[in-house]
Amino acid sequence: MTASPPSRLAVTFVLITVFLDMVGFGLIMPVLPRLIEEVGHLSLAEASIVGGWMFAVFSIGQFAFSPLVGNLSDRFGRRPLLLLAVFGLFVDYMFSALAPSLLWLFVGRAVAGICGSSYVIANAYIADVTPPEGRARAYGLMGAAFGLGFVLGPAIGGLLGEFGPRVPFYAAAGISFLNFVYGWFVLPETLREASRRPFEWRRANPFGTFAVFRTYPTVLPMCFVLFVFFFATSVYPAVWAFWGIANFGWSEAVISLTLAAFGIVTAIFQGFLTGPATAYFGEHRLVLIGLFTSLVAVLGYGLVGSLGAVLVLLLVHGPEGFVHPVLTALMSKEVPEDAQGELQGGLSSATNVAMLFGTVFYAQIFGYFMRPDAPVRTPDMAFFVAGGFVLLSLVLYAVLVGGHRREAAPG
Repeated sequence: MTASPPSRLAVTFVLITVFLDMVGFGLIMPVLPRLIEEVGHLSLAEASIVGGWMFAVFSIGQFAFSPLVGNLSDRFGRRPLLLLAVFGLFVDYMFSALAPSLLWLFVGRAVAGICGSSYVIANAYIADVTPPEGRARAYGLMGAAFGLGFVLGPAIGGLLGEFGPRVPFYAAAGISFLNFVYGWFVLPETLREASRRPFEWRRANPFGTFAVFRTYPTVLPMCFVLFVFFFATSVYPAVWAFWGIANFGWSEAVISLTLAAFGIVTAIFQGFLTGPATAYFGEHRLVLIGLFTSLVAVLGYGLVGSLGAVLVLLLVHGPEGFVHPVLTALMSKEVPEDAQGELQGGLSSATNVAMLFGTVFYAQIFGYFMRPDAPVRTPDMAFFVAGGFVLLSLVLYAVLVGGHRREAAPG
């Protein structure tokens, strides 16, 4: 079974939308630490803790609203909800660009979280138009769009940050608005009327959405693994920019370089290698490979002593990108067509709860171990702690999931 040309066109539209969203998000990452310091009159250690709480507010917004948006998309279609989410990002970036206080920045992060559900709807789009056997590759392409957005976004953000920490937010707002206009005219609807279902509040609240995992119990172990994995890897958005500044004295431009390098590696592995690697190793082994390289990378960051070593580790880091799309593809095979939006909403809730706790947790660790009175003053401790949780996710996958998926490598 192969997707029809209209299906391929719909996938292309969604990939472009995700790409542009990530460009806008990536624009602000290099300058956010400086903006928090400037607006709040804080030190770097204090700003890192505030940054962790801001990401927590973002995650709360996604946790609370992603199930609602996912279920609404199962009832009314993907297009209107995706356009609403994209427009909300425009509002968020304008709020942040104009922020006179930390409160405004927190409000902007909340709006971004509420409207960040565009990725949930995009995943449901992919499930609408892609046969089950092709979903790992399709979700890999989604990851590539995400990664390419991180290549361009931080690079531009670092350059624009030289003109002030607010300038990238204005640029991100402009990109989001253009993305909204683009989607308004060209984005097709992919959910057939026959596949839509009545909206139910009990399925759409952030806790009731976990019912999808009771309905499809084969999904639950994989979701648990993904939860622990996202908790572990939330160390990167929580401390990366602050860690680079504290450990190496990175400027916004260098932070942008590292994020762009990470985006290139992610795009290559997820976009070009997920499909062939899945065919060669099989889904089960590929998840194990991704989790193992994730463990090596996160511990390595805590030990490196130069920018060159960081760039080498970014290459080692690449196979980690297989974990999310392959696990998502495995779970999407376990639920029917009319529940794909609910599944993606449930997964988004689970991963955002993980990132909510993870970002606050690692920001607190970073801030504590950067204090003058810390028992060991180091910016690296958060990576060592994260390594323990990556190892836990690897063991959980091998025990809870791997035993039920004994598959021979096709290659």
